[in-house]
Amino acid sequence: MRVLGIETSCDETGVAVYDTALAGAAGLRAQAVYSQVALHAEYGGVVPELASRDHVRKLLPLIRQTLAEAGLAVADLDGVAYTAGPGLVGALLVGAGVARSLAWALDVPALGVHHMEGHLLAPLIEDPDPVHGRPEPPFVALLVSGGHTQLVAVDAIGSYRLLGETLDDAAGEAFDKTAKLMGLPYPGGPQLAALAEQGAPGVYRFPRPMTNRPGLDFSFSGLKTQVLLAWRDSDQGGQTRADIARGFEDAVVETLAIKCERALDAAGSEVLVVAGGVGANRRLRTRLQAMAAARGGRVCFPRPELCTDNGAMIAFAGALRLAAGQHDDAAVRAVPRWDMATLAPLAPARDSGLEIRDSQEHSKPAR
Repeated sequence: MRVLGIETSCDETGVAVYDTALAGAAGLRAQAVYSQVALHAEYGGVVPELASRDHVRKLLPLIRQTLAEAGLAVADLDGVAYTAGPGLVGALLVGAGVARSLAWALDVPALGVHHMEGHLLAPLIEDPDPVHGRPEPPFVALLVSGGHTQLVAVDAIGSYRLLGETLDDAAGEAFDKTAKLMGLPYPGGPQLAALAEQGAPGVYRFPRPMTNRPGLDFSFSGLKTQVLLAWRDSDQGGQTRADIARGFEDAVVETLAIKCERALDAAGSEVLVVAGGVGANRRLRTRLQAMAAARGGRVCFPRPELCTDNGAMIAFAGALRLAAGQHDDAAVRAVPRWDMATLAPLAPARDSGLEIRDSQEHSKPAR
């Protein structure tokens, strides 16, 4: 199947085409992402109405661009997948409306995809590791972004159990808010991470929230307050700002690593999949790789550009379900809040005809 994926859940307009007939990463025929960062920068955060209107302006040109890069005409599509939630309802409706209209005009099936399932499956787009192959369920997933921080047990594709989640700020949100209180421009999270590279480790040591008690939930609001107090009482010089940024990043990274190791123990797994915008953080990747290696396990990440919101993950997740015979009715679906545990399991590949193929042409069924 050649599936068009559309992502408009927040402030990125993403479009991609995924072709299940091609092997490994080659299945991603083309993708394009337009970021609204410049639009929202003067407001210090995402303005939902402006986000929706910008999706309206950018989505159709991006679809035309992506199809041209893939060497396909609209009529060559076999299905359309779009982000149905969670996200900003106005932004979701833009992508949902275009996707449903296009599918109706082409008389092809359409499917609303769960945004976080798209993130969770993004590492499976990549070529399989030459030694270990592609990660196969069961495994543990860390979904870590601006809006979500969750640990999920993946029993099978489409069968998910929530192990732990944030009780307040998500990790990415904590990065953004901490950057803002230290005077860094929007979007602050990536700038804070870049600043931390210049900081000295150990000058500021902040607590690792909720790691001194059992459980797999997270909380980052108290850490944010600790940074605020440290910043307020400091000389607020350039090196001090970098040292505080380093202390904050180390605290978040170590907290995530501790909880991930506990989740692997709880699930009886040695395979960790990490996805979401914060999954692109260099120090987090290094720390989780070291943790997994020490256990004799492995950790899998998508390439950095597939960590942030993108159409590729929606096209891929949609292709798996569409090829398994799942699709929606003609209703336009937008679900701002959506529990991933309510998703339908994916039918076995031998029933759906879908195979996820690796670069050596050895087929593995999608379970």
